[in-house]
Amino acid sequence: MTASDRRVALVTGGTRGIGLGIARALAREACDLALCGRRPEAEVADILHELQGAGAQVLYRPADIARREDRQRLLEAVQERFGCLHVLVNNAGMAPRVRADILEASEESFEEVMRTNLQGPYFLTQAVARWMIDQKRADGHFRCIVNISSISATVASVSRGEYCLSKAALSMATALWAARLAEFDIPVYEVRPGIIDTDMTAPVKEKYDRLIADGLLPQARWGQPADVGRAVAMLVRGDLPYSTGQVILVDGGLTLPRL
Repeated sequence: MTASDRRVALVTGGTRGIGLGIARALAREACDLALCGRRPEAEVADILHELQGAGAQVLYRPADIARREDRQRLLEAVQERFGCLHVLVNNAGMAPRVRADILEASEESFEEVMRTNLQGPYFLTQAVARWMIDQKRADGHFRCIVNISSISATVASVSRGEYCLSKAALSMATALWAARLAEFDIPVYEVRPGIIDTDMTAPVKEKYDRLIADGLLPQARWGQPADVGRAVAMLVRGDLPYSTGQVILVDGGLTLPRL
């Protein structure tokens, strides 16, 4: 494969948890990677080396996607390094710093979670979409956008209401961008993970171990970042080109209605 045949994927929050699972999967799909996160580059050097070992060119920039200036600098770096972008994966997100009952939760937590989980991805998508439209007109290559939401988009959790609302809104953002970008043949998808074994879920591991053992999931195991990565890789390959706006559930059947 020549350099001109490779695709470039921007994965936010791509050096840990679900984002790293996605980055690993896309590296195997002959994608070069632009990754961002909040940690300094020195702290993720081993991860970058691993992804490079899989054959990917890798760009990393520390960035907080909730900040307009960081989003702008990130895209400038991608353009300078690669000159093009084929895939955006809006993965970066956060849980509330403190799980609080919605009767007690603070506005400060609400605003922080919404800026990171909704406002940042929404306006990053806006900027990327404009760039993708121009590129698509020039080269005709397949491009797509994938939002990583959560079963919390539809499953209520009253100890983290701001997180649930942010993911429900991100789901609507998927529908909005899918409708807007359809005329340019740029599909937009939502991948909705369930209970995934990451550092974000580590504080509630014992709780979910018990629930899984008691039959919460038809597929009785924790999901892994690689499970989400495989779903994203399918979309990035273009395997579902006629399915813009669709939700791909990666939840072990958790949201499957059962009697």
